[in-house]
Amino acid sequence: MARNLARAGLDVRAWNRTHAKALPLADEGIRVAEDAADAVRGADVVLTVLFDAPSVLEAMGAAAPGLAEGTLWTQASTVGPDGIPPLTGFAGEHGLRFVDSPVLGTKAPAESGQLTVLAAAPEDVRDDAAPVFDAIGQKTLWLGTEPGAASRFKLVVNNWVLTVINGTAETLALAEGFGFDPRSFLEAVGGGPLDMPYLRMKAGLILDGEFSASFPLAGARKDAELISRAAEEAGVRLDLAPAGAARLRRAEERGHGREDAAASYFASFD
Repeated sequence: MARNLARAGLDVRAWNRTHAKALPLADEGIRVAEDAADAVRGADVVLTVLFDAPSVLEAMGAAAPGLAEGTLWTQASTVGPDGIPPLTGFAGEHGLRFVDSPVLGTKAPAESGQLTVLAAAPEDVRDDAAPVFDAIGQKTLWLGTEPGAASRFKLVVNNWVLTVINGTAETLALAEGFGFDPRSFLEAVGGGPLDMPYLRMKAGLILDGEFSASFPLAGARKDAELISRAAEEAGVRLDLAPAGAARLRRAEERGHGREDAAASYFASFD
């Protein structure tokens, strides 16, 4: 995302909690800051992309000495509706204009600037946010003026994503347990209404035994827990999401947290 911002002609400074991870960005003209406050000092827009709401709040707290009143803060992490109030509270305390803007897409879409931005904010900030969103995404879907709307909708989409991931993992494990080559399942559904590119992508990781993370399992588990909790608070009974969260936790406890979420496959075996 930082690279695409720079390629769009924007002046970009980057900060990562693990400084070494940001250093390669310097090769593309991005200034890598030593601390968060230096990264945001004088910026028109601050973009945060971290694991969860507490990590976002911690990072913004570290950046606070460099923040200026009126700065636009586009918050792209998946934090769930419960994560929004502490962040908007921080924004209010520091006079920041807050945009709830989680993104859809994993590593490849992020690298190619093809993310979908889900956004909610007052209409008077949208023009200022547009150059950032246009640089990182293929489209922006505005979902209202109140922060939290975009974060709720992100959970709707991720609920489907996790349904496909866990369903793919379980189905291939079941085929193997019944003594079939799991590839026979893909052959059976190939080209029909049950086939889909995301099924093929996640099944390919499992069949190849290659679990390099585009959507890390630990993040998928976190999102499944956010979905389950938010649904309960909204009075919606979900059965698959809590079970999926338990499945992902089981795989994470077995050491697969940093691998792709398709590694939930391993939760099917003792």
